Amino acid sequence: MHARPFEPPVEVKLSEAETIALAYHRAAQGDAWTALVRAVEDALADLAEAERRTMGRDRLISRGYVRSATDRTVARIAR
Repeated sequence: MHARPFEPPVEVKLSEAETIALAYHRAAQGDAWTALVRAVEDALADLAEAERRTMGRDRLISRGYVRSATDRTVARIAR
């Protein structure tokens, strides 16, 4: 079986990154620049979401420390 010009031969085992890149390339109908831009956009969106979740967890952890502090500890912090 012959692969299409922009696809690897069937017997070649692709890495996870290559598989993802090929999926973006196919979705962009062979336009490498569009595939790259979409992959970067998705990566940046995922990174922003991960940062948002991390900040939310950090806030919850900080509130947990304050809630579990004794009145004496809270009075010391307030000074």
